Amino acid sequence: MTDLAELTAVELLEGYSEGSFTPVDATEAALDRIEQRDGDLNAFVLVDRKVALSMAEESAKRWKNGETLGPGDGVPTSIKDLLLTKDWPTLRGSKLIEETGPWPDDAPAVARLRETGAVFLGKTTTPEFAWKGVTDCLRHGETTNPWNSSRHAGGSSGGAAAAVGSGMGPWSVGTDGGGSVRIPASFTGTVALKPTYGTVPLYPSSPFGTLAHGGPMTRTVKDTALLLDIIAGFDSRDWSALPTQTRSFTEGIEDGIEGLRIAYSPNLGFGKNDPEVQRLVDEAVKVLEDQGAIVEQVDPQISDPIEAFHVLWFTGAAKVLEAYGDNALENIDPGLRKGIEKYQDASALDYLSANAVRMDMGLIMGAFHEKYDLLVTPTMPITAFDCKRQVPEGWDGDIWTSWTPYTYPFNMTQQPAASVPCGVSKTDGLPVGLQFVGARTQDRLVLRGARAYEKASGEPFARPVPPKSA
Repeated sequence: MTDLAELTAVELLEGYSEGSFTPVDATEAALDRIEQRDGDLNAFVLVDRKVALSMAEESAKRWKNGETLGPGDGVPTSIKDLLLTKDWPTLRGSKLIEETGPWPDDAPAVARLRETGAVFLGKTTTPEFAWKGVTDCLRHGETTNPWNSSRHAGGSSGGAAAAVGSGMGPWSVGTDGGGSVRIPASFTGTVALKPTYGTVPLYPSSPFGTLAHGGPMTRTVKDTALLLDIIAGFDSRDWSALPTQTRSFTEGIEDGIEGLRIAYSPNLGFGKNDPEVQRLVDEAVKVLEDQGAIVEQVDPQISDPIEAFHVLWFTGAAKVLEAYGDNALENIDPGLRKGIEKYQDASALDYLSANAVRMDMGLIMGAFHEKYDLLVTPTMPITAFDCKRQVPEGWDGDIWTSWTPYTYPFNMTQQPAASVPCGVSKTDGLPVGLQFVGARTQDRLVLRGARAYEKASGEPFARPVPPKSA
């Protein structure tokens, strides 16, 4: 018998259309999986069984009557607890936020999901104000990895990745200000896309400013493109939102990569990789060559923008706390407090200088993509590490950016970047991610490259085996 919790969104929609099962069946399977696994993973901060089943029942009626609302009708969906969701509290992982409502608004992506008829399962965990690359917080505790519950799920969209990776719904919506959908995708063997900045509008605007992107988190590239179709599009509440696309992000996704010019940079010129990560990414690049891509190993000649990123990041975090009074610093994640205090004396000139760094990077990457259609790197230089640590053993620095060198640079440049699984480490049995980066607005090309690799490497990619029910 088919386990509906293991099906992708595309497979669920096909089953609904054929009458093989209903959105109620799929939602019950997702809720059962949450009950089975979330005690160990802590992927959710809120699960609303009553609302989910009610939405599923309404969807089932629409499918029966041939009156579906959109391409996500009936798909069990989770939402990162950073995005406003009508009638549910949005606590952002912080003790500073009161749970009492009212909560009258949907964020733009949530509104689009509601309009398409998606089924809302609940809200997923995030570190406080989504500030770091692992998911733990004083308010909700620690989210662990579906492959090994002693390891991190990554962050800041770690709850979403743990949910998707363990079958607690086929897709979720996350945010990415420095790697926050791609880091957990790499750690959990799932797929995620940080689209071109402004493609997925955000409201309220992120305090991290134009570093912050909304993005889909799924198990397959096709699901990623489908979810992006739903959540992308202009919303007047976001001053930086791009116009609504007139073409589907699924268009051309199966066109392959023969003849595409792909640059392969193993470490962007400044990172270092675990040997197993290096081996698996090298093998993945050979797959791209076998598919007819013209691959050249080359670095894009950018310098590590970590200091400029920190200025933008932690001044943004300080802005967040303004709304919570003079004592807010005393009641937040100690690591977040340390970062804010380190950069609290940053001047307007420091901020403008940091923006100048990103403008220079944008210029370099713009010229780079005149020659190369795509850039491929490891998503992460490591696999998921021990939950007892905030920084992997053997890594310098005490801030999450020290071990995520391949993600935050492309928030600086606002380029689309996707992570897809490219194998499992022989050392620890944990997933490794492959990152595809494209020029701004070339999201379809990123998805096309990721899909070509996914298809050629064999699908579905290995997933953690769910434990048997007691």
